[in-house]
Amino acid sequence: MGFLSEFKAFAVRGNVIDLAVGLVIGSAFGKIVSSLVADVITPPLGILIGGVDFSNLSVTIREAVGEAPAVTINYGIFIQTIISFVIIAFAIFLVVRGINSLKRKEAEEPSAPPAPSTEEVLLTEIRDALRERSPQDRP
Repeated sequence: MGFLSEFKAFAVRGNVIDLAVGLVIGSAFGKIVSSLVADVITPPLGILIGGVDFSNLSVTIREAVGEAPAVTINYGIFIQTIISFVIIAFAIFLVVRGINSLKRKEAEEPSAPPAPSTEEVLLTEIRDALRERSPQDRP
């Protein structure tokens, strides 16, 4: 079995080990996408909007008093999380679409017809033997 066919069989098989591998890869992928959003996509988007840094966008509900920190609603981080979610959802869609494509190709491949059962073989032999009898031998 070749490397690609073995990988294909692994990718389209559904069991707990595959789920565990997917979870580990997904968590690593989530970190990559979070970095992509925070470090690559958000800064140019902030410039397009007017030099806004999303991570610093917040509304102060109560100012800092003494050593107590200010109470804020950090909606910039929320916007960044939404962007991250959309990118992750799109990437997962592409992966699932690719796996479904592999499954369709596998289903389209014609398989050899199953071998006839013992009963079918015996009935075929009886039928052929009856055909070979001459008309005078028939009752």
